[in-house]
Amino acid sequence: MEHGDLVFFPCLAVASIEDSGAQKQFCIPYLQSQSLMQLDRHTVYMIITNFMKTREEELKNLGADFTYGFIQVMDGEKDPRNLLVAFHIVQDIITKNYALGHFLEELFEVTSCYFPIDFTPPPNDPHGITREHLILGLRAVLASTSRFAEFLLPLLIEKMDSDVQSAKLDSLQTLSACCTVYGQKELKEFLSGLWSSIRREVFQTASEKIEAEGLAALQALSTCLSRSILSPDAEDLLDSFLNSVLQDCKHHLCEPDMKLVWPSAKLLQAAAGGSSRACWKVTANVLPLLLEQYNQHAQSNHRRTILEMTLGFLRLQSRWLDEEDENGLGSLKEALCSMVFSAVTDSSTQLHLVAVRILTALAMQQGFLSSRDTDLVVDHLTRLILQESDSESCMAAVEASGTLAKVHPSAFISRMLPQLCANLQTEPNDINLNESRVVSEHSVRRHCLEALAAVCTHQSILKETVPILLDYIRTAPNGEGETNAENVVSVCKSLYRVAVQCQEDSESLQFYHQTVLPCLLSLTVQAATQDSETSSHVLLKDDILTAMVPVISAACTHLKPELASKSVSQIVGLFLDGDVSLLPENNFSSKFQPFQVNGPTELQNRLVSLLMAFVCSLPRNTEIPHLRRLLQHLLLLSLAGCSPFAYSSASKCFAGLINKCPQGDLLDDILQVTTQRIDVGLADEPSRNQAITLLVWVTKALILRYHPLSGQLTDKMIGLLSDKQLGPSVANMFSLLVSDSPDVLNKACHADVRIMFRQRFFTENVPKLVQGFNSANGDDKPNYLKALSHVLNTLPKQVLMPELPSLLSLLLEALSCADEVVQLSTLTCLEPLLLEAPETLNVHIDGLISKLLRLTSSPAMAVRITSLKCIRALIKLPLHMLLPYKQQVIRALAKPLDDKKRLVRKEAVETRCQWFLLGSPGS
Repeated sequence: MEHGDLVFFPCLAVASIEDSGAQKQFCIPYLQSQSLMQLDRHTVYMIITNFMKTREEELKNLGADFTYGFIQVMDGEKDPRNLLVAFHIVQDIITKNYALGHFLEELFEVTSCYFPIDFTPPPNDPHGITREHLILGLRAVLASTSRFAEFLLPLLIEKMDSDVQSAKLDSLQTLSACCTVYGQKELKEFLSGLWSSIRREVFQTASEKIEAEGLAALQALSTCLSRSILSPDAEDLLDSFLNSVLQDCKHHLCEPDMKLVWPSAKLLQAAAGGSSRACWKVTANVLPLLLEQYNQHAQSNHRRTILEMTLGFLRLQSRWLDEEDENGLGSLKEALCSMVFSAVTDSSTQLHLVAVRILTALAMQQGFLSSRDTDLVVDHLTRLILQESDSESCMAAVEASGTLAKVHPSAFISRMLPQLCANLQTEPNDINLNESRVVSEHSVRRHCLEALAAVCTHQSILKETVPILLDYIRTAPNGEGETNAENVVSVCKSLYRVAVQCQEDSESLQFYHQTVLPCLLSLTVQAATQDSETSSHVLLKDDILTAMVPVISAACTHLKPELASKSVSQIVGLFLDGDVSLLPENNFSSKFQPFQVNGPTELQNRLVSLLMAFVCSLPRNTEIPHLRRLLQHLLLLSLAGCSPFAYSSASKCFAGLINKCPQGDLLDDILQVTTQRIDVGLADEPSRNQAITLLVWVTKALILRYHPLSGQLTDKMIGLLSDKQLGPSVANMFSLLVSDSPDVLNKACHADVRIMFRQRFFTENVPKLVQGFNSANGDDKPNYLKALSHVLNTLPKQVLMPELPSLLSLLLEALSCADEVVQLSTLTCLEPLLLEAPETLNVHIDGLISKLLRLTSSPAMAVRITSLKCIRALIKLPLHMLLPYKQQVIRALAKPLDDKKRLVRKEAVETRCQWFLLGSPGS
C-alpha cells in the first residue's frame, strides 16, 4: 500500500498520514454510522477515542469540522454501551479545548436530548451498565463547561417543574454539579426561576430525597454566587438572591405550629451554608426574629421548634466563623443566653435536650461567653446531672460536659467536680434534690460516675478526677451488701472510659497508667493477703475483678515501649517473687504468693486475672521477663484445684502469652509439656474441668496464629464431644474457639490474629464434625450439632451461603434437638438461606414447615421469633410448593398471635398476613 492510500475500516474511512518532512495532513470523512450495527458503531467511537489520545494535535487542526463530524456520528445513538463512550468523547472535546465554532448549541442538543436518563437494564445484563452509569456520564458532559448554561438552565427548570420524580432528582443533582463551574454571569438571568423551582420542591414534595437534593442545590447556588469577584459598580447577586430567599421564607418562622416552618428553616440554613458572607447575611436577619418569637410563644412545643431552628443557625455560625467580633453574634449574646438559660430551667424536659445542645454550641465558640456565663453553663449542666429524673436529659448533659471540658477545664474543676464528689459520698436511700422529683441514690451515683468519666478530656481534669474515683474504690471494703459491689463495678466502668479517652494523649495515658495500676493492685493484694476472718474481700469478688480487667487492659494497649518495659518488669516481679515495691501501700500482713497451689492462698490465686489483663494487652514487641518461668507457673495454676475463676484466668493468661510467643525452642517446649499435662488432667477425674478449660484456650491461641499443633488439639476437642461427662460443655466451648473474646486474644490486645482464621477452621473441621455426628450414638449427637451450629454462626454470610446446602440435612435434624441453643443457632443459619437461596430447600419443605411451626411454641422467646421469621421467609419458594401448606400454617400461627411477648405477637402478625396473601392477585 502506497502512502496516501485510504485505509478502510468496517465503518469509517480514514486517510493515512502523509509525512513529507515536517508536513502532515490528516482528515476524517465521517459516515452516517447510525445505519451500522451496534458493534460497528462502537468501533467508530473507539477509533475516535484512540485518535483523540494519539493524534490530538492533528484533530485540533481540523477546527470545528471535527466537532461537527462527531455530532453527526453521535446523532441518534441509542445503545447504552455506545453512549457511555460517546459521553466521554464529548467531555474530552470540551475539557481539552477542541474548537466548537458555531456548533456549541448543536453539541449541547445532541447530548442533552438524553436528559433525564430513562433506562432500565435488562435482567442478567452481562455488560453491567446501569442507569446510574449513564446519568453520571451525561452529567459530566453537561457540567463540563459554563458555555452550556444558557441552554441547560432552562432545561433544568423545565424538568424540575415536571411531575416525574426521577427527572426532578436528576435536575437538582445536575444543577449542584454545574454550580462548581458556573459564575454569577451564567446564573444571573435564571436565578429567579431556579429559586422558585427549588422552593416549590422543598415546600411541597413528599420525597425526602428530593428535598435533600433541593437543599443541596440551593447551597451550591449560594456558594457559586459567593465565589465571584465583584467590581465596584457591579450588582451583588448574592445579596439580592438572599433577599429573595429571606422574603419568601422568613415570615413562615413566625408560625412555629404550621407545616411550612421547617421547610423554610431548612431553605434558609441551606442558603446560609454557602459561605461565611451568606451565613452572616441570613443569621443577622433570622436570629433576632427567632429570639423574639421565643418570648412571644409560651407553649413548650412551639419553643422547642424555635430552639431547634436557632441551634441550626448557631452551628452554621460555628462552622464558618469562630471569633465573636467576626461572627455577628456579639450584639445578640445577652438575648441568646437569656433564652437558653430560660429553656434549660424550664419545667418541660423536652426543652432541656435542645437547650443543652445550644449551650454546647455557644460555649464551644472561644471568647463568646464571659467567664461568668461559662460558670453558669457548667452549673446548669451539673444541676441536670444531679437532679434531672429524665435519663435522656441527664445523658445529654453528661455528653455536653465531656465536650466542653476540653475548652473550659478550670470551670469544671471549680464548679462541677466538688458537687459530683460530694454526691458520691452521700448515704441516704433517696436524695431529695428537688421538691418535685426524687432521684434515687443509685441513679445519682451512676450519673456522677458517668459525668466524672466524661469530663476527663483534659489533662488537668484527669489529675483531679482519677484520685476521686480511686478513693471511692478504697472505701469499698468498708461497705456492705451487693449494692456496694455494684458501686465498685460502676466505678471500674468509669475508669475504663477514662482509660479509653487517655489513649489519644501519651502524657495523660502515662499519668493514668502510673496512678491507676499501682492503686488497684495495691488494694486487691492487700485484700488478698489479709486474714480471711477480718477481711470482707469485696474487691476479690468475681464481678469486681472482671470489671477491673478492661481498666488495666485499656491502660496498657497503647503504652510507649520504655514505659511498657519498665512496668512489665515490675508487674512480673510482683507476681513471681512477691516484690511489692511497685505498690504505694505495701505493708501487708503476709507474703503475696499468687502462684502457690497448696496453702491458704486461694484468694491470691484470683489476682492472676489482673496479671492477665496487663501482660496480655502489651504490644507484641514488648519482651516479657522470665517468660518460661511465668508460663510454667501459669500452667500449674491452670490445672490446680483452685476456684474456677482462678484457673480460668490462669488458662487465659497462659493462652494470651502463648499466642504472642515467638516461634522457637521455648514455644515448642512449653507446648509439648502443656499437651502432656492436658492429657494427664483429662484422665484424672478431679482435674478434668481444669484440663478442658486449658485445652480450649490454648487451642484458640494456636488457631488464631495458624500454629500446626492447633489441628491436633482441635481433634482432641472433637473427640471429647462423645464424652458423657464433658461432651455438653466441650460443645459450648466451640463457640469460644471461633468467636471474639473481650478480655484476651483479640486485636485490641495485639494478639496474633491471622486473616480468615474462621474460614480455615470451618474448612478443616466441619467435615470432622459431620463425620463424628454420623458415627455418634443418639445421646452424643446433640453435642456435635451444638458445636457445628456455633462454628456456622460465626462465619461471614458470603462464606456460609455456598456451604449450607451440603449441611442442610444436618441442620434440619438440629431443629429437632431439645437444646434451645442449638435450635436458635440453627434457625439463625437457616434464615439467610431461606431469604437468598430458598430453592435449595425444595426437597425438605414438608419436614421443614412442621419443625418450624413446632418451634413457634418454644419456651425461649428468641427461638419463637426466629422461627416465625423463617416461616415468613418461606414465601420466597415457588407458589405451587407452598399452597398445600397454606391452611396448615395459617391455623398454626393463630397461637403465637396470643403470645405473652409483644415482639412475638408482632412477628406472628406479619408472618400470618404474608401467608394469608399467598396466591392472591398481585402478591
